[in-house]
Amino acid sequence: MRAVATVIMNRVETLQGEYGRYPTLRDVIFAPSQFDCAMTTIGGKENLQNLYNMNPTDEHYDIANWAIGGGKLGAVGNALWYYDPFSPECRQNFPNSSGTFSTRIGKHCFYTPTQDYYLT
Repeated sequence: MRAVATVIMNRVETLQGEYGRYPTLRDVIFAPSQFDCAMTTIGGKENLQNLYNMNPTDEHYDIANWAIGGGKLGAVGNALWYYDPFSPECRQNFPNSSGTFSTRIGKHCFYTPTQDYYLT
């Protein structure tokens, strides 16, 4: 969860590329099709695992406060993307040539922007 929180805050803090248009935490989280938990439907089907149906615990609040307070998971670095490849290997580039693989944490692969990203 800290890794994903780091990606979210990286997007809030970047001033360039596609995420440079989203100046607030709320804008990043609710940007179209970015985070499944912020969508009530996915692929035309109801998404029951959305933030409107969840009951946050103290752990969730602690991680949110940690991230908002400047906490960063070092292994994630400046990554702006993550995804679960549903396979044991992470692809090297994501999306296209805009990001390069930086680390895997659990089932998720994390990607750091390349110079190409800043041209978007």
